[in-house]
Amino acid sequence: MSAAVEEQMVVKAIREECPWESLPKRLQSTLHTKDEWHRRIVDYCIRKRLQWNTCFARRVYREGEYYEEMMRYLRKNLALYPYHLADYICRVLRISPFRYYCDILFETMKNEQPYDSIPNFTAADALRLTGVGRNEFIDIMNKCRSKKLMWKLNKSIAKDLLPTQPVDFPIEPWWGVCLVNFTLEEFKKLSEEETATIDKICKEEANSYVLFDPKIIDDLYKRGLVYFDVPVYTDDRFKVSRLEGFVSNKDQSYEDPIEELLYAVFVVSSANATVAELAATLQADLYQLQAAASFACRLGWAVKLVDADSLLKDEGGPAFPSSILSDDEEGSNASINSEKSGQQSLSIDTNGPRKISGTAHVGFVVDANVTSYLMMGSLSPGLKSHAITLYEAGKLGDSCIAELCSDLASLEGKKFEGVLEEFANHAFSLRWSLECLKSGGVSTNKNSDNTDDANTSTSSLHDNVTAHLVNVNIEDTTEDGHDEVPHDNHSTSDLDNKDGNVSSMSVDLSEDGESLVRVKAENGSTDTTVLTIQRKYTVDVLRCESLASLAPATLERLFLRDYDIIVSIVPLPSSSVLPGPSGPIHFGPPSYSSMTPWMKLVLYTAGHCGPLSAVFMKGQRFRLLPEPLAGCEKALLWSWDDSVVGGLGGNFEGNLVKGNLLLHCLNSMLKQSAVLVQPLSTNDLNESGNLVTVDIPLPLKNDDNSIASVVAQANLPKEQVFNLASVLKDLSSKFQLSTLGYLRLLRLNRLVESDKFHPENTSYQWVPLSLEFGIPLFNPNLCERICEQVVASHILQKADLAEHNDVMHNVRRRLRELCSEYQATGPVAKLFNKRGSSRDLPRTLINSISSRWNLTDDSASPTNREAPSEHERLKLAGRQRCRTEVVGFDGSTVRSYALSPEHDESTSKPISGDQSSTHEGKSDAEDADSKDVVLPGVNLVFDGAELHPFDIGACLQARQPLWLIAEACVASSTFL
Repeated sequence: MSAAVEEQMVVKAIREECPWESLPKRLQSTLHTKDEWHRRIVDYCIRKRLQWNTCFARRVYREGEYYEEMMRYLRKNLALYPYHLADYICRVLRISPFRYYCDILFETMKNEQPYDSIPNFTAADALRLTGVGRNEFIDIMNKCRSKKLMWKLNKSIAKDLLPTQPVDFPIEPWWGVCLVNFTLEEFKKLSEEETATIDKICKEEANSYVLFDPKIIDDLYKRGLVYFDVPVYTDDRFKVSRLEGFVSNKDQSYEDPIEELLYAVFVVSSANATVAELAATLQADLYQLQAAASFACRLGWAVKLVDADSLLKDEGGPAFPSSILSDDEEGSNASINSEKSGQQSLSIDTNGPRKISGTAHVGFVVDANVTSYLMMGSLSPGLKSHAITLYEAGKLGDSCIAELCSDLASLEGKKFEGVLEEFANHAFSLRWSLECLKSGGVSTNKNSDNTDDANTSTSSLHDNVTAHLVNVNIEDTTEDGHDEVPHDNHSTSDLDNKDGNVSSMSVDLSEDGESLVRVKAENGSTDTTVLTIQRKYTVDVLRCESLASLAPATLERLFLRDYDIIVSIVPLPSSSVLPGPSGPIHFGPPSYSSMTPWMKLVLYTAGHCGPLSAVFMKGQRFRLLPEPLAGCEKALLWSWDDSVVGGLGGNFEGNLVKGNLLLHCLNSMLKQSAVLVQPLSTNDLNESGNLVTVDIPLPLKNDDNSIASVVAQANLPKEQVFNLASVLKDLSSKFQLSTLGYLRLLRLNRLVESDKFHPENTSYQWVPLSLEFGIPLFNPNLCERICEQVVASHILQKADLAEHNDVMHNVRRRLRELCSEYQATGPVAKLFNKRGSSRDLPRTLINSISSRWNLTDDSASPTNREAPSEHERLKLAGRQRCRTEVVGFDGSTVRSYALSPEHDESTSKPISGDQSSTHEGKSDAEDADSKDVVLPGVNLVFDGAELHPFDIGACLQARQPLWLIAEACVASSTFL
């Protein structure tokens, strides 16, 4: 029996509390003895930090022995103090948190272990209670080592250098005060005030810290006679603040459910969600979640939202349930109720895109690189705390955003060089992005009062309306904290007008954020005023690696519960988790396929324009380059596994390699992944031998459906603007671009006849190179232009983002169709790679197009032909195409031929919108959730207008038909 299977059976038996006699025989044979079974029970319960009276260990161990064994295990692993078990460990065993952490620090020093060996949460809690941090730890060790002989003979001298009393730390008024088991000697030493205080603690059911004299309680605590309980109830709400005092040492190497749950709690926490709702979101044990929230409050990382009126009331009930594993009726009902409330809060209308009203909650997803940039103390010391919180907690709440932007603004005007300049660029971009999202895409410089000639009565009316709308917002705030407008978008109230002219006012809230205010006077006349009331926006910064660590179902519940809009940076790591189509509106990659070169092919085929591109399958090896690549000056390389993503911050630049190195680079990269290659001639490059590109911010169109401002932002010479505008208009008509991101255009040497009307535009042409979804932080200029475009398009102010939803659905559909058509199991790949190789299939030669692929005038190229005239090239580019057209290279000539359609009728039929479902294979939601990278199953070439299979068998080394390899494998296996 394997170790994994054995462990699963042991855990199942412990949870079912099976005695030794009832264990399966094969498990008994593995454990050998009854004592070994008891040891496994205790080990499991200790690892899970279970209470003795509620776990299986109560049947095999005494209570004192169990907790003593647990404390030995915790000390050995330098683990966190088990505050949820303080009722026995602190009250009976008299092991206070201060004493426990002093013992841990001493053991670490005695074993001469570094400070970094202490886990993060343990070090942070020890620092809070003992005041011994990294610097103090090093100082004590240096003092000990200075006494070399004494240190070698008696290492207990380190204990004398540790503090003898806990340091002062903040205590919240709602914390509970609990007594330990006194000895007779301790009781005799109490003063009258202390005795009265202890009597009050024993008699009063409510023992909140605020009810007692703080000086007396603090003195009793430092003598170890009282300890603090941090009660957390199922209906409590918390707000996670910055992780002040967090110590970044190492990840724990042992199992601690409280610590593991803390990281998840930081990510999913919300001031609008109760503890029970958080447990329902995480599908976590409610008792352990309460313990994790209690610990976060102890360290000041979470703030309990306490009702001042209920602070002195009788709380009633224990801080934690009496049992973890019990199935009592009350606990079951509580779980069911919390689960139902969680489901109700997550319910949305799945029949269409989500609509936003009231307050829009935005989640801005970044990666760990951003935390690294903010961590640089040389940029701004104030940013380090934000960086630690974002990295460790995985989230920066809306309450921290204003302070973060203020710290980022302190970098303005400073000069940075080298790598620091790149870090500063990310900081500038982050600030602009957060301010843009926080304002809801509305310019802060915009003058809201466009009616300067308004009279006094209108101004007075405006004041009355504003006051009324404030009351409406307060009254219509739902219990979960989300501001919602009335369902009928209408409210009416009576106004107390001193002049007696106005009797009533009605407010109609439209979907676009405008309020139509109708004021009815006593004489019966009605006046209508239009006021633009911007929607309020809250922004949380989320780290994608922390989101990816959550279970998919948990992440989906988090998105649906807390956010209306998700905005992602670009590029995102391939391990990131994307919201599904039924989740929040996502301004980012619509699916994982869009983060691969498939997106480029979709863009090229949709617009019927783009650079010459060749796609090669993984695992091939070339002996010579095919004609589109032979003799090129340079080439752009893109892989399906992101191995060629270059530049600091991972910005999508691709790899630009020289033509004489292309063969070697291709053979090296094809071992790991499929590759897309885009050859470039000398005329396609500038004088420095580099690409000429321009980044167009998205959304492309302004609120008035114009693209003039986008073209003006490009800052191109006047003779280039006309060509750019025409390309953008043509592309936007074929491929909608109403989303956040940027479109990169590439300037290529023009191969068409001269334009009679614009002769200055005959030397080049702009073609799309790539389309990226999200906000790029690596380019502050581009990021600022995208934010300006968000303001100009009013895209975030729309209550119904149906247009964006349709665009993303269309992108996902196009990606599915392209991937399903050209993947290994697709119809084109099946036909092209069928038995006997494609060269054995009947074909009809269309023409020889070798001259069309020539990229240079180098006569030494073996495949070079006489350069055709412009008329011949136009005729060639406009040739009649068919669905089964294949471009082939036999080593000397490139030819275009068509396979006989009777061999596979499915490939000869174009894929229409109605028939696309036959190739989809996955639903829209499944495609967005699938992280599987679909690789090309056939070599492809995009000739500038169409995508075709590419027959390059003559260029490959030791090429054998697939059917022959399969038969050889079957035959060889019979001899084994």
